[in-house]
Amino acid sequence: MEREQAKSAIEAVLFTMGGAVELKLLAAAIEDETAAAKELVEELAAEYDEQMRGMKIIELEGSYQMCTRKEYYEPLIRVASQPKRHVLSDVVLETLSIIAYKQPITRTEIEQIRGVKSDHAVNKLIEYGLIEEAGRLNAPGRPILFRTTENFLRSFGLPSLEELPTLGATQLEEFKEEAAEEVQLELSFPD
Repeated sequence: MEREQAKSAIEAVLFTMGGAVELKLLAAAIEDETAAAKELVEELAAEYDEQMRGMKIIELEGSYQMCTRKEYYEPLIRVASQPKRHVLSDVVLETLSIIAYKQPITRTEIEQIRGVKSDHAVNKLIEYGLIEEAGRLNAPGRPILFRTTENFLRSFGLPSLEELPTLGATQLEEFKEEAAEEVQLELSFPD
């Protein structure tokens, strides 16, 4: 398949599939090696960016997806019904952070870190498609392990989990102080 034709085939696959497509599947679509498919999809993504097209191609852990460029979200919602946006409460966001940094992790481990039950938060994150089951721990009771999803990466604009921000020693100390203050506040309230 000639280069421009292969690039057009990749574009058609990404547009039609809607979700992320693994690089090996793009390579199969153009009947070529994954290195060639990667080069073509990245070239196509660069063209979309240079031309500021309404669509862009993003990478999600070795997969690629065509999506609407965020600058054109407002015109899109004028025509289409506005997609439901999930608001993450502090509790849900805290639980998601724990899962993102400690995955795969069990519900019990999450609750040990948070110090409170986390059923509601975990269920909301599953409902929002931000986490999923990642198998079971080989331990008594075989508890479910949770991990983040591709939708998590997409929602937070991360190409991979390696791009999660790291916390410095100063930030960790500040968080510990805030947590200690919160515990003191909770203890000082009458029942």
